[in-house]
Amino acid sequence: MTIAALTILGPLAAAALILVLRRVAPALAVAGTGVSLAGALLTLVRVAGGARYEAVLPGLPEMPLRLVVEPLTAVLAALVAVVSFFVMVYAVGYTTGEGGKVRFFSVMSLFAAAMQTLVIAGDWVLLLAAWEVIGFASFLLIGFDFERAGVGRAALRAFLYTRSADLGLYVAIFVLISRTGTSEVSATLGAGGAAAVAAGLLLLLAAMGKSAQTPFHGWLLDAMAGPTPVSALLHSATLVAAGAVLLIRAFPLLPPTVLVVAGVAGGLTALVTGLTALAQRDLKRLLAASTASQYGLMLLAVGAGSPVAALFHLLAHAATKSSLFLGAGVFQHAAAGSTDLADLEGVGRAHRRVFLAFVVAGLALVGVPPLSGFFSKDAILAASFASPAAWILAPLALAGTLLTGLYVARALRLLWRGTEEAGSVAGIGWMGAGLAVLAALSATLGLALPLVADLLGAPAPEETLLVGAAGLVAALVGLALGWRIPGFRLLGPLLGPSERGFRTGGGFDGLVARPALSAARALDLFDRGVHAVVFGVARAGLALASASRVADERGLDGVIRALVRGARSLGGRARRLQSGLVHRELLLAAAGGALILVFLAVGVIGL
Repeated sequence: MTIAALTILGPLAAAALILVLRRVAPALAVAGTGVSLAGALLTLVRVAGGARYEAVLPGLPEMPLRLVVEPLTAVLAALVAVVSFFVMVYAVGYTTGEGGKVRFFSVMSLFAAAMQTLVIAGDWVLLLAAWEVIGFASFLLIGFDFERAGVGRAALRAFLYTRSADLGLYVAIFVLISRTGTSEVSATLGAGGAAAVAAGLLLLLAAMGKSAQTPFHGWLLDAMAGPTPVSALLHSATLVAAGAVLLIRAFPLLPPTVLVVAGVAGGLTALVTGLTALAQRDLKRLLAASTASQYGLMLLAVGAGSPVAALFHLLAHAATKSSLFLGAGVFQHAAAGSTDLADLEGVGRAHRRVFLAFVVAGLALVGVPPLSGFFSKDAILAASFASPAAWILAPLALAGTLLTGLYVARALRLLWRGTEEAGSVAGIGWMGAGLAVLAALSATLGLALPLVADLLGAPAPEETLLVGAAGLVAALVGLALGWRIPGFRLLGPLLGPSERGFRTGGGFDGLVARPALSAARALDLFDRGVHAVVFGVARAGLALASASRVADERGLDGVIRALVRGARSLGGRARRLQSGLVHRELLLAAAGGALILVFLAVGVIGL
């Protein structure tokens, strides 16, 4: 278990050390994720040999924290480690000459450590803690360039969208622990009846928020305000992947009712965000909408009853989407920081090696054989056609495949056409290294998918020639149409709604984001009022105390001190009369006797 723990401890230690050894922040980040990668790969090899690990750590009373390494969690940990490491390598070149490296690499390392914790957490308490850290780190990373106009708003919007859906995870965990009496994930997955339906729907809500499923997808496009390495990691193996990971791990719990809802929600998201991607004028926003669409296909696979197909596509998509974002970052540097497709025309000709990697990743995303996406898309299509809800899931899966071809071809066409004029790119060596490896994985990862199925002991859906042909035709038709016909013409009257994301973002803003902000402002005003009242009362109390002190010191204390001084003075004078000298004492006695005689004489005369 020690080696498996390195997947978390490597980037976590790097995140802390970077704050101390600030000058070597990039090297520490790469080293930390490198340790995580080595630990994840060694663990995967051992698990493939039959090993299983579990660590029980101190936690809440009767609810210890657990780390569990089994085939599924080992595969997911390897995925996160591979993508995190090569994105971090790319980021070294991307941040050349930039400021804020300490903050950037520290939070990126924390991000990777939190995601590793999420995938191997064996209890709901630890999983929830990792889920929260992922959300917090993503807020910091999306808002990294907070001084730029609109960046802070984008980070806040992403935070509010995901937080509103996170409530589902909190309530689901409460339901499961109340029903089973334990926080252990594997033990709670056996809950049945109404508890399973309620918890399943709540987990689906949380997953939809994190994976930017309709109507939560609006935040993902705005999240492109963050640096490109953040986008690559966020979209492929961390934040957005967390929702899919949650459903894949919780699949044994989900009853048929929840599966149907998940499948339809994912299919509709694939359709809506696929159209949204086709209408975008910004390359990173196009890729962001594409991410939501691809995770929609993963939810569709889960709903069709095949978590293995969803896992296949999660693996393939992580390699392809990270490659696409890293390529987009190079193009952005070459175009003086712009990601507008109009400014990027012809940049592919000027950077042909990067464009080649971008093409390979794009075709893999579409599902062109023999690239990785071909195998994962085939598995999803096979599952959708074999599902009891095939009448709705299969058409949605085919539509998602067709739209993928359309928007990928449109992006490739715009990047290639035009002149070869483009600026030079600083740090291209580091950037190219990370991009090349991930592009190679997007091309070859399909060969490893059968091995993953064997490791999990859950075979992939059986593919038929007809289903495979339908998927390939949809992909190729999408590519051909997207290359020859501008996307705006293809959309026709849907252009406006598609470009705006079908207004679901605006509606969600009205229902959740703006009310939440208004409530926060009202609570802040109330808090300020309470603060003013409390401090006003405190100041009045201090004033009264000061007045009481003055009155006490100058009033009662003054009288007492005066009496004391008078008594002391009289005592001193009386003491001087008692000198102890005999002749003085006799004189005083004679004077006293004479005085008495005088009083007596006066009295006798008066009589």
